[in-house]
Amino acid sequence: MKRIALAAFFLVFVFAGETFSQAEPLRLGFLTVRTGPLAAGGKQMEQGIELFLKERNYTLAGRKVELFAVDTAGSPPQAKTKTQELAEKNRVHVIIGPLATFEALAIDDYIRQAQVPLITPTSAAQKDLAQQKQNDYVVHAMGTAAQPMHVLGDFAAKKLGVKRLAMVADDFTYGHEGAAGFLAAFEGDGGKVVQKLWPALNVPEYGPYLGQLKQNVDGVYAGFAGINGVRFLKAYADYGFKAPVFGNPTCVDEGVLRNMGDEALGVYSASWYSAANESAANRRFVEAVQKEYKVTPGFYTAGTYVAGMFLEAALKSIDGKFEDKAAFVKALHNTSLADSPVGPIKIDEYGKPVLNIYVRKVERKNGQLVNTIVATYPNVSQFWSFDVKTFLSNPVYSRDYPPAKNLEP
Repeated sequence: MKRIALAAFFLVFVFAGETFSQAEPLRLGFLTVRTGPLAAGGKQMEQGIELFLKERNYTLAGRKVELFAVDTAGSPPQAKTKTQELAEKNRVHVIIGPLATFEALAIDDYIRQAQVPLITPTSAAQKDLAQQKQNDYVVHAMGTAAQPMHVLGDFAAKKLGVKRLAMVADDFTYGHEGAAGFLAAFEGDGGKVVQKLWPALNVPEYGPYLGQLKQNVDGVYAGFAGINGVRFLKAYADYGFKAPVFGNPTCVDEGVLRNMGDEALGVYSASWYSAANESAANRRFVEAVQKEYKVTPGFYTAGTYVAGMFLEAALKSIDGKFEDKAAFVKALHNTSLADSPVGPIKIDEYGKPVLNIYVRKVERKNGQLVNTIVATYPNVSQFWSFDVKTFLSNPVYSRDYPPAKNLEP
């Protein structure tokens, strides 16, 4: 009888523990930017995750979700401090963020050490490729900074016949990698980059750089984040430049396009997102954001919303049992989305997405500036059309790699 009683007590204890575990909410950490030059993007990121969770009543795969949002201020050291706070103080089970590539690089080692899965919703850093130090706890819902720029460089050279081009980009990791991707594809297709200028991320004005900008070029590459695209294009127009502009995803992103005027008309850019995408999934998303926030969603909003979709899909595949960390991490890597606001997405063997890239052109429709899609490149990987083994054996993209061999004094 004693043995039966002990066995019964043990079963009750195990059952109660399992029930308690299942009732525990998923603690979701969120790295945003609320202060500094990148704060506009952080606000959009917050709208994306808030809308996603609100639509699901803060419940994913049967588990309630508690959101812990922290401000990194767009600073790598603060990003690391806030990540540690989320992991050690708030004991989060997964993190979405951060906004900037150089923040992601700053927290990579800690994420590996803490073994807290991280889903990045904006541009992934090329520097964590497999030949460097791939982190299995990091999954990228969106592409690398260079991924859409490979496409834009190819489009500029092949479709538009641009031969000579000058580059102006923010002097930080995101600016470096995006410009490098454009240069690699553009010069690979026969174009020549004849000038590279690197304004600081928080430069007070662009006049000194525009004063140096060559005028005998067929186009200008503009690689800017936050509100810097607004400031650069306004100055570019004020100085009377006429050469077409080719922008990175955030240069004329919908989040800042509302603050622009005619100076943005005709600007080409490439991204994995455009609010003008007519897919049913994106139409629903755009309408929901406009209803909730009275704005049109852009790069940051869509990226964070899709990161939420990745998390939800992974949790559903393991019946919400995120406590099994190994299964949870594996599920994140195995997740694919057949339909999302950005289109279909799958993760490659290096934890990076394969997805559509849209070439866009700023036009005015019904009195509003919009990024009209002029070309769609499906199933674009981080490697573009380059040989994978060669790509992985080369140095990672940076301020000086690949080298610009056609620079002029």
